[in-house]
Amino acid sequence: MYYTMLLFMQGLLLGLVVVASNPSPYFAAFGLVVVSGAGCGLMIMCGGTFLSLVLFLIYLGGMLVVFAYSSALASEQYPETLGSPRVVLNSLVYLGGLIGGVVVLRGGWLGSPGVAVGGFSELLVLRGDLAGVSMMYSSGGGLLVVGAWALLLTLFVVLEVVRGPSRGALRALY
Repeated sequence: MYYTMLLFMQGLLLGLVVVASNPSPYFAAFGLVVVSGAGCGLMIMCGGTFLSLVLFLIYLGGMLVVFAYSSALASEQYPETLGSPRVVLNSLVYLGGLIGGVVVLRGGWLGSPGVAVGGFSELLVLRGDLAGVSMMYSSGGGLLVVGAWALLLTLFVVLEVVRGPSRGALRALY
């Protein structure tokens, strides 16, 4: 279990490096899929199986919509791949920052893993992740609406940034 969690953590960090270092939405989407899979795998390892499944499906569905819009509006003739020199240099800089963070925070990480979500399951009537989902929709409804508006605003901001001066797929056809 320990090695599986380390594998998920490494996948999460490497996926974040791919997303941060790649300017093309085509190849950055691959990094987002890796990040969502590794993050949900970490949640499963900690005991949140239902919430992990729901987040994985919702996140991948939302990411698919954003990827479709951004790739339609940012149609690059020659997108930069993961092996281009600028992307490799950015990846090495980000990996160097990650290694520096590991060196600085080395003693505080894997010392005490804590208790998983289902750690005290014999004392509880409901699982922790199921009770959290019901509380999110009942008590946190207002915050959920604010989060949905923020995601919609983020979608429009990303589309404006990605569109650029050529106006992407919305340009006039002559």
